Amino acid sequence: MLFDSHAHLNNKMSDKDRAAMVAAIEASDLDYVMDIGFDLASSKLAADHAAKYPWCYAAAGFHPHDAQHMDDMDLIMIKGLAKKNKVMAIGEIGLDFHYDRSPRDLQREAFRKQIRLANELKMPIVIHSREADQEVMDILKEEGAFSDERKSWFPKRPDPTGYATTDDARVLLHCYSGSAELGRQYVKLGATLSIAGPVTYKNNKKTIAVVEEVPIDFLLVETDSPYLTPEPYRGKKNNPSLVEYTARKVAEIKGMSYEDVAAATKANAMRFYGIKHV
Repeated sequence: MLFDSHAHLNNKMSDKDRAAMVAAIEASDLDYVMDIGFDLASSKLAADHAAKYPWCYAAAGFHPHDAQHMDDMDLIMIKGLAKKNKVMAIGEIGLDFHYDRSPRDLQREAFRKQIRLANELKMPIVIHSREADQEVMDILKEEGAFSDERKSWFPKRPDPTGYATTDDARVLLHCYSGSAELGRQYVKLGATLSIAGPVTYKNNKKTIAVVEEVPIDFLLVETDSPYLTPEPYRGKKNNPSLVEYTARKVAEIKGMSYEDVAAATKANAMRFYGIKHV
């Protein structure tokens, strides 16, 4: 019924905690979880999880926090992982100017190299952007992430009217925290936006405005677990089964049923990641 489009099952945890997380997923309304890499080791583990669990898929890439650790051999290894069965995207990649855990020049270099890899492999891209909105968009444009050529590789998707189709660049802004206006710009470019737990937080008017203004056809839901736990569990460790609360909040904002939002965001995620079967 639900698709958690961005989680980190690959974070360091005990075998007991991982088993509990898997049990929670399998007892929930989740049909699929996307396990997202943030460095080479986590990308390998995500690919292993995808091979092990029928409901799990993976993405491989270096997070901007880890950009300083990515060398050319690592990029070759990410390319190899990206060719594995059920590894569906390059990510998460991007820029993070809030923490600056890697120097900004190295973040930019790693970001560009991984966009080029995604273009070479004709794969979807999962973007992390924090306090770097304009530069992330500029680099995506400069590296051809929204080019007509890239859009030609992917099937068109339905537009909000339901009577036509629109280009799909297969670029996902994960845990989207930008403005509604920037969100509209991204949608026009062919991107998709993913909504996470902060939409449930009191007085988060910015993300609520995004959900109000961006059509459901261009939205996904995610947990980014173990981070960004939604209300009413904020303050506790997040897990993919809690994506239900984000979907329910999106339904409330949009005046839709929970079931319709769950079905729409699941279909959107499957289309984005190129997952064919139900």
